[in-house]
Amino acid sequence: MSKIFLVVTILIVASSCAFRSVHRHKDITYTDSNANLPTKQLDVYAPKKADNLPVMVFFYGGSWESGEKKIYNFLGNRLARREVIVVVADYPLASEYTIPSMQEAALEAVNWTKDHIADFGGDTDRIFVSGHSAGGHLASLIAVKEAELAPSENGNKLAGSILIDAAGLDMYSYLQETGKGEGKKYLNAFTDDPAVWKEYSPMYFLTDDLSPMLILEGERTYPSIQGSRERFMKRVGEVGIEDVTVKIYPKKKHIPMITQFLWTPGRVYRDVLGFIEDN
Repeated sequence: MSKIFLVVTILIVASSCAFRSVHRHKDITYTDSNANLPTKQLDVYAPKKADNLPVMVFFYGGSWESGEKKIYNFLGNRLARREVIVVVADYPLASEYTIPSMQEAALEAVNWTKDHIADFGGDTDRIFVSGHSAGGHLASLIAVKEAELAPSENGNKLAGSILIDAAGLDMYSYLQETGKGEGKKYLNAFTDDPAVWKEYSPMYFLTDDLSPMLILEGERTYPSIQGSRERFMKRVGEVGIEDVTVKIYPKKKHIPMITQFLWTPGRVYRDVLGFIEDN
């Protein structure tokens, strides 16, 4: 997971061409009213003359310690050209900040979207949360703790969540097993407190009123991601949740699960856009 930032940086060049049909509204501060968080910004990608379009709030990966919203031009531009408004948010990173601050910032970004996205042509009743890797973990936390979103005119309900090779769905079990070995590198974000590991592991907060969820995973992703997702889905079955769909991408590794968004005719766009259309 630590390679994501370095690898995806090269996509800035690949996505630097002009997309005349898309407006990118840059560096909008969304944390001003929260004294507990550093000042953070988000970008909004919207088609020209957007009118009541579905919205995706996206959080990038980088092992909870690296990443920048500007790298994800390719995702925002391409989805906006397909009639989805995209919000890409920066959030606090380790080791300066820990996972509680990251979740709080992610919630703030979604709250900002609920309150302001209509000004950009977005439908406040069709807001989806999404993310890759560590960002998928943050999106999943929002999905399972939806009641923590601030009230807004259209209520709390999300249209759904789209998790792209999401890490940390059961960080508690993973760190119990590896916190003194390979998992030690994540303690800057998750602390050395097992109570924190569990509090920020989405599988322990699943309820039968979960909004629709789509999980996209690479067949050759990290074993820790596969194992965490398997335990998550076992819990989904125990709770009796029906609207969680898992799609496995043959031969795909972790980083290609996000870089495949460079290729708009690919399967990932059919899956994501189909899920958005159905919800």
